[in-house]
Amino acid sequence: MQFRVAAIGQRMPDWVNSGWQEYARRLPRSVRLDLLELALEKRGKNADMERLKSREGERLKAAIPDGALSVALDISGVAWSTGQLADQMRSWMADGRDVCFLIGGPDGLPDSSLAAADFRWSLGPLTLPHPLVRIILAEQLYRAWTVINHHPYHRA
Repeated sequence: MQFRVAAIGQRMPDWVNSGWQEYARRLPRSVRLDLLELALEKRGKNADMERLKSREGERLKAAIPDGALSVALDISGVAWSTGQLADQMRSWMADGRDVCFLIGGPDGLPDSSLAAADFRWSLGPLTLPHPLVRIILAEQLYRAWTVINHHPYHRA
């Protein structure tokens, strides 16, 4: 199974890359976690934000592999507990399809990306910086995998 994370934003600070790599490498080879970084549209003082978000959304849509489920990370999505995420992961693994997670830029995802997603997942009511979302997502996917496999990492 492959999890792909398509994220707006390139050239992240070292701490973001290090955090991502830490959790991605912990997953077994049978559960691959890949990151595809997509360019952030240039924001100017008089930029048309909806148009910029729309362009980013088109690139995100194009990054979803054929046949993959898409999960948009959005504050207005459904908040899953760790157990619910593990149940989702079990379901995705049984389905046999890859999953692509969509992370918007600093202004979020356009409505078209949200509407087209198979799932909308909220990491909680806090507004998180989009680079940090990558690390949290990688850690939570690893944690869900540990729940499924009775690994001691998750102790709740």
